[in-house]
Amino acid sequence: MFRAERIATAVGVELDPAFCDAADDLWADSGLQIVRGDFARVVAGADRPAPPNFVVANPPYVRHHHLTREDKERLQRLAFKMTGVEVNGLAGLYVYFVLLATAWMKDDGIAAWLIPSEFMDVNYGTALKRFLTDRVTLVRVHRFDPNEVQFDDALVSSVVLVFRKTPPPRGHAVEFSFGGTIADPGALDRVSIDCLNESRKWTVHPRHAGNDRQTSGNGDGPAIGDFFRIQRGIATGCNKFFILDRDDAQRRGLPGRYLRPILPSPRYLKTTVIERADDGYPQLDGQLCVIDCDLPEPLVKTRFPALWDYLRTADAVGIRDGYLVGKRIPWYKQEQREPAPFLCTYMGRGSDDKRPFRFIWNRSSAICSNLYLMLYPRRALAGLLREDAERGAEIHELLGRITGHELRGEGRVYGGGLNKIEPRELGRISASSLVERFPELAESLDRHDAPTLFPVQ
Repeated sequence: MFRAERIATAVGVELDPAFCDAADDLWADSGLQIVRGDFARVVAGADRPAPPNFVVANPPYVRHHHLTREDKERLQRLAFKMTGVEVNGLAGLYVYFVLLATAWMKDDGIAAWLIPSEFMDVNYGTALKRFLTDRVTLVRVHRFDPNEVQFDDALVSSVVLVFRKTPPPRGHAVEFSFGGTIADPGALDRVSIDCLNESRKWTVHPRHAGNDRQTSGNGDGPAIGDFFRIQRGIATGCNKFFILDRDDAQRRGLPGRYLRPILPSPRYLKTTVIERADDGYPQLDGQLCVIDCDLPEPLVKTRFPALWDYLRTADAVGIRDGYLVGKRIPWYKQEQREPAPFLCTYMGRGSDDKRPFRFIWNRSSAICSNLYLMLYPRRALAGLLREDAERGAEIHELLGRITGHELRGEGRVYGGGLNKIEPRELGRISASSLVERFPELAESLDRHDAPTLFPVQ
């Protein structure tokens, strides 16, 4: 980017001593100063290196749940002190790196960052997006095609940010590019700051056939969340231990009262309509059940010895050391969910017209794991289904009309083209087709009555 004679001094900050030694071997003769330490502590210290006028960085991708509470709170305080930005606790470590390094560098300096693109779509990326549009002049945003993973050891979709540390001029527009390389992108467009501030999802830019992500509306019309309460399925802490084949559970003599029917993983579910057997279990080959018991251990031991014998095997395989299991009392009691009549798979692949997620009509009493989103009808929609449960077929068909572009646009994408969608994201998708088919649903949007759940029969 710059010829060697234009670089007066250069500083590299690295925590890993092995990388420090390697960098010193490679570039010591070039005048590179290696500072060993935690970058966030280095730039906050009184003896930090002189501020640079050019920063180029590929910060560590450490997700928030791998940060200790103490480190996260320290980073939040430091980011606010140095930038005035309140960082959401769900943000990854790279967000703090961008903010702190920008505060450290000289005014009017230039920065180039290679970071995960997830901040462009998620709520906890809002602070960083606002910083990029208000506090610096964002010059270029290049998002690599998620299907073309840039690093073998990182299954994240990547973006390059180039900006100057100075407030943006009036009427500024940012170059957004997608796919290919920075020098030769598959698509390129200019997007105004005003447009970016109004965009929930930055990944919809640039508008181009090669970028098939689009939001389904501006939030003014009816949305899925107006008619469904949407919730993730249960997180057992260890599906291999808590979810059993029903026949196996019966052979072990496990008490039926503490077993709940549960659906298989989406990869093993070949139908989108799940019928109900007489006992409430789904009419599927290889029925599954999940252990869900609220009795304390002494009572399980005396009243249900078969269940106790099975639970005791958890220690040998470290089940009780897990984060989720360790928080539960008793540790074998699951999150409580009622069966939902409609489900949406949580992750999947698909491009162009192919939908990455499937909608399922669940007529059974089975619950599901957190690989699904559970859709509970409410308000007028719940009333329609109480009057005529067979209308569920029409609801299911209308949900199935949501396009792959809408689903991908409201969700998020990771390296390798894996798409995910969270409850709030699914809830933002337009529900105009539901209102067109059932005009009486529009009346419920004007009322602020409490949600009404639809019980599965």
